[in-house]
Amino acid sequence: MLSVTFRDFLNGLQFTDLLDIVAVTLVVYGLLLVIRRTRAVPILIGIVVLLAISFLSNVFALRTLHTLLQGLIFYLPFAAVVIFQDQIRRALASFGRTSLLGLVPRHEVESTFNEVVLAATALANRRMGALVVIERDEGLREFIEGGVALDAKLSADLLINIFTPGAPLHDGAVILRDDKVAAAACFLPLTRQTDLPIDLGTRHRAALGISDETDAVAIVVSEETGRISAAHNGEITLDLDSRELRNYLYKHLVREPRSEVGEAKVERA
Repeated sequence: MLSVTFRDFLNGLQFTDLLDIVAVTLVVYGLLLVIRRTRAVPILIGIVVLLAISFLSNVFALRTLHTLLQGLIFYLPFAAVVIFQDQIRRALASFGRTSLLGLVPRHEVESTFNEVVLAATALANRRMGALVVIERDEGLREFIEGGVALDAKLSADLLINIFTPGAPLHDGAVILRDDKVAAAACFLPLTRQTDLPIDLGTRHRAALGISDETDAVAIVVSEETGRISAAHNGEITLDLDSRELRNYLYKHLVREPRSEVGEAKVERA
């Protein structure tokens, strides 16, 4: 009987039904990718548990509990917009991107991150703090306009001079657009993540903050330890050497096989 029912189901299945199932699957999968490894996950689990309890309260005729939960569930869509505002913004921005995965061909960015790697390595060796943000598909205009506009050709020497202690623009972040230093002394939003190591300073939290809200890649040099870190998509990778930083930038900025990335090397400045 079960096989007949299943056969009837298959016979009644049309192409538009399959297309509908695939579309819903892709949308759900995309939403899960957006919220994975974020503070939205436990909140989403809590909402699912609340819905399950509401369903069971109706099944077992727990009327008072069911009525109370129904009242709460009515406001869930409005609460979700507030709770998941960062994730919703990131999802809408990702849908609006024009280039595949936000990556660009190797020749367009290799010279850019060569200079960034050399500068970061030199700054780390001298224990000079730095925060460099590389713009990708999501524009950083609002942060650029809040800093000091430079529109200067990117070079390792320029970055080192900017972040030299006592220099007028050493506070704040440098934002790179294409192969230029768009602005310096830019102030970035601090991350709202609460489960971070206590030894991460303001620069690290600002790097995470800009990566929470945009698809930018942020590189941090700690003036206390001289260690290099990088942040992207709300995740930070700590204690990178020059080779690892170069590979990190290849991974997030260059469209090419990973095996080719692993062969890349860079000398310490």
